Amino acid sequence: MNEIKILYPQEIIQEKIEELAQKLNKFYGNEEIYAICVLKGAVMFTVDLVKHLNMPVKMEFIRLSSYNGGTTTSGKVNAVDISLPDLNGKNVLIIEDIVDTGLTAKFLIDFLNCNFHTKTTKFCSLLDKKSARTADIEPDYYCFEADDKFLVGYGLDYDGYYRNLKCIGYIENPE
Repeated sequence: MNEIKILYPQEIIQEKIEELAQKLNKFYGNEEIYAICVLKGAVMFTVDLVKHLNMPVKMEFIRLSSYNGGTTTSGKVNAVDISLPDLNGKNVLIIEDIVDTGLTAKFLIDFLNCNFHTKTTKFCSLLDKKSARTADIEPDYYCFEADDKFLVGYGLDYDGYYRNLKCIGYIENPE
């Protein structure tokens, strides 16, 4: 296994999530939302975030993929499982682990816009890696702006490993 250098310890992650939840509570008030978790990476973030939301929340889970394995993106988004209920007229909050190239985020927002007429659609991400962006998209909310490092932990993986770490760290030379 590779050596992990810690970037964000568990306590800092939880503080940022609480701050983000306060912003979402202010934005949505008491209106019901559909929180859509993009599996597998965003599951830890989603679970911790929704614990701090005060409005009625319905949780949905979808699975998309754009990685070939390891550290390389395929450049294409594969909809592994994207079955969703009727979201017409609903407040939708998409929850992702990281926005790097932005291809997954753009795919998902385009999918929602083509299939539903939501009341609101907001995109929130634990990490925003602007340096890797190729698609013209920005998250509405995020906790951390990430450097151009290969990040792991707290849901982020390297070949399926490290998701269970309580912190977010990086691997110097993953391959």
